[in-house]
Amino acid sequence: MARGHNRNRYTERRQKKADRAAATATPKEEAIEVEGTIVEPLPNAMFRVELANGHRVLAHVSGKIRMNFIRILPGDRVLVELSPYDLTHGRITYRYK
Repeated sequence: MARGHNRNRYTERRQKKADRAAATATPKEEAIEVEGTIVEPLPNAMFRVELANGHRVLAHVSGKIRMNFIRILPGDRVLVELSPYDLTHGRITYRYK
């Protein structure tokens, strides 16, 4: 029995399964992006951020900022993603220069 034949059959099954999953998936809600200023640092890479509209939210640092060792200090301007489900928590995705 040829190995290529079996491999092809399994990849076809996998592709069909992926196509079905993509067809039935519901689209994710888009995050709300807002600019803010770091007010105070908190433990575990968390920060209190004051948004441009005056609200204060609790925000954590995104993985890419952690991996690139980008320092965030009080007074820095940052871009925060807020979930449409909970507007009191966010993720810091960018630090302005």
